[in-house]
Amino acid sequence: MGEAKSLTFRPVDRSNWADFETLFDAPGGPKSCWCMVWRTTPEEGRDKHGHARHRQMAGRVERGVPIGLLAYEGDAPIGWVSIAPRDTYRRLGGPEARPGDIIWSLACMFIPRQRRGQGLSERLITTAANHARKAGATVLEAYPVDEEAPSYRFMGFVPAFERLGFVEVGLAGARRHIMRLTL
Repeated sequence: MGEAKSLTFRPVDRSNWADFETLFDAPGGPKSCWCMVWRTTPEEGRDKHGHARHRQMAGRVERGVPIGLLAYEGDAPIGWVSIAPRDTYRRLGGPEARPGDIIWSLACMFIPRQRRGQGLSERLITTAANHARKAGATVLEAYPVDEEAPSYRFMGFVPAFERLGFVEVGLAGARRHIMRLTL
């Protein structure tokens, strides 16, 4: 497959929740976590099963909590980026906000295996940054890993964020780089 060209991006809400489910339920999709790993409250964290995570995410969408964007090619959802106010996640790392900072976090991405290597991750990152800026964010924080990292690969890779102007501001644990983009 060639590079994805005619893409549109939409925030996940009630109107396209079924598309989010379709993408996550597809073969290789993240249906075990439903992008709740960094969002769960201590109480929610007690039930780590996919069906519980699905229900937890659906509840957030039902309440109108921003969770992220879907990438579409035509009517088909082909990618996901978790982009939301940092305070809607549990502690991801990163320095405290400076006075006046409104920080949004890009916590993960999902691109089906057959769509990888087409530049979609950088388009997801760029679109997420624009979305956060339009929503009033002044800083976008991300937590990518080195390309050879054995875990947290769903958070993206450092070089992609560097190419888009993100600057490293620290580490969270042994693998996750904390990178920021001023919006």
